[in-house]
Amino acid sequence: MKKNNPALATVTCCAALTMVSCSQSTQPAPGAAANKPAARAAAVPADTAVPEHVYWGDEHVHTGWSADAGLTGATLSPEDTVRFARGEEVKSSTGRPNKLHRPLDWVAVTDHSDGMGTINEIRAKNPEFMSDPITKGWYEGMTSGDPAKAKAAAWDAISRQATGRLPKIFTDPKWLVSAWVKTVDVMEKYNEPGKFTAFISYEWTSNGEQGENLHRNVIFRDGADKTRAYMPLTTFQSTVPGRKGVDPESLWKWLGDYETKSGGKVLAIPHNGNLSNGWMFREVRYGGEPLTSEWAATRARWEPLYEVYQYKGLTEAHPQLSPTDEFANYGIWDWSNLNGVAKPPGAIKAEYIREALKEGMRLQDQLGTNPFKYGMAAGTDTHTGLPTGGEENNFGGKFVQNELGVKDRWHGVFQKHKNGFVQRDWTLLAAGVMGVWATSNTRAALWDAMKRKETYASSGPRITVRFFGGYGFTPTDAAPDKLVATGYAKGVPMGGDLKPAAAGQAPTFIFAAMKDPMGGNLDRVQIIKGWVSADGKTHEKIYEAKWGGDRKLGNDGKLPAVGNTVDAQTATYTNTIGAAELSGSFTDPEFDPKLKAFYYLRAVEIPTPTWMDYDKVQFKATPSSEVPMTQQERAVTSPIWYNPK
Repeated sequence: MKKNNPALATVTCCAALTMVSCSQSTQPAPGAAANKPAARAAAVPADTAVPEHVYWGDEHVHTGWSADAGLTGATLSPEDTVRFARGEEVKSSTGRPNKLHRPLDWVAVTDHSDGMGTINEIRAKNPEFMSDPITKGWYEGMTSGDPAKAKAAAWDAISRQATGRLPKIFTDPKWLVSAWVKTVDVMEKYNEPGKFTAFISYEWTSNGEQGENLHRNVIFRDGADKTRAYMPLTTFQSTVPGRKGVDPESLWKWLGDYETKSGGKVLAIPHNGNLSNGWMFREVRYGGEPLTSEWAATRARWEPLYEVYQYKGLTEAHPQLSPTDEFANYGIWDWSNLNGVAKPPGAIKAEYIREALKEGMRLQDQLGTNPFKYGMAAGTDTHTGLPTGGEENNFGGKFVQNELGVKDRWHGVFQKHKNGFVQRDWTLLAAGVMGVWATSNTRAALWDAMKRKETYASSGPRITVRFFGGYGFTPTDAAPDKLVATGYAKGVPMGGDLKPAAAGQAPTFIFAAMKDPMGGNLDRVQIIKGWVSADGKTHEKIYEAKWGGDRKLGNDGKLPAVGNTVDAQTATYTNTIGAAELSGSFTDPEFDPKLKAFYYLRAVEIPTPTWMDYDKVQFKATPSSEVPMTQQERAVTSPIWYNPK
């Protein structure tokens, strides 16, 4: 079947999916009570006792009000974006009609605070901007009708922001005030508790010293009464006394000031770190000073989640860091930082979340707090205003120049790196959608779930995943009619902490994963463990917990490949391999109660077509051999941690 085609969705429905309508965006837990169809989010008027629904959304979306998006031709407003996320048809910046196959349940519009509101002024030829040669040049590029000139203007702005060379007029905070108030008002207009959640949010944009991407998405729990008058922090005001550059510690201080002064609540989600050139999880402070206990506790307080999947690559694991992980070599961006500066040796170790999760436990012994105790988040980071998530045959593109409907868009130049390497647009992924297990579809309930890390990241498919850990579980507790109730009663969910084990105890994990009703079957479910040994060294191991078909584990613990039904000539596949639903239990056979550890679940799909394959068929084109036609998409849960103390 063709992925994400609503007309064909019923092909995937089977006995294991009778608990959910194939057209619904909100799916219940596997094993929901009485196997009744899930109600849409709109029919959940009040909080449930425990999270019974997963709510799908995007925590990272840019509209034409972000400077880099606007310079490349994006003209959509935050209102256009929210309407699109809700399921309405919206015309793109170039006039093409666009609509999601399935609406989202929530969205966070995260326009860059730096330069918010300036692009509209430049497009309108505001005399103040036209009097500056740099911003006037940007205007000429963005209005030239030449996509290459528009993109060059955007990259010039990005480079200048990264290196502190922006024109003074661009950094004037007066432009931000009007844009922020309008953004807040839009979110208030479209926020409908119980039906659709529009978060008030923005992106803080630190680029280190040369373009080391340290961006954070700032998500408020609050409404306009607290946020409208509290202007977002820009990097122009981000200073720490006695330190140079744009230090994330300045953002953490701002977050604290906001909560103290407003009485509200806020959190930050670090951008995926593959463009940070090793700065995201490095083991020194921004200025190179040693880490401190206060630094670790502050980072852990404000940053509960990490963005692991998005258009610009996946940062779960890297094949050089996890050589035994056969699924690590997917969506890897390891060329440079945001400004095209080549990655120095050893940088990737401080860019990928699995390494950070391991190193964070080691640092806990030194600092008293694990500074990298992150749950999993995902978003698109689209700069078109159209968050199409992981809909491969509806991929909206990163920038207007490679939006849906542009022929041969895989061949476009995403970036020319300083070392001469030319990165093509086929390296972009149609990736990033986030599942949140919450008690209702409201700002408060979703934000609270993010804070407690009861979230998971998907590269695109809306795979429903439950994951619990505890000591009293039996294999029968994973049965569909017991999983959820038993999971909360006898254990902790994804994002939780296990109590220290008693003598002779080892943790058991119960889980269930259900395929996306409009996607591919599941290949397998894996439990990924990381731990710190007594000598202070970190380790990892991948356990095959459940899989589809009659395959058997080899003596090396490896599982044979599931196969591949993709026909790249037609961009179709069949669900004749894999499984629609996988559930079971897993007990760590090598558990040492004296050692810190984490466990997370990864559900992997069977091979399905990429957006490039769908484009190939649509345009009867012939991409070069390096352009991938198939992929195995996946979802990863927030970890469950074990601490012996």
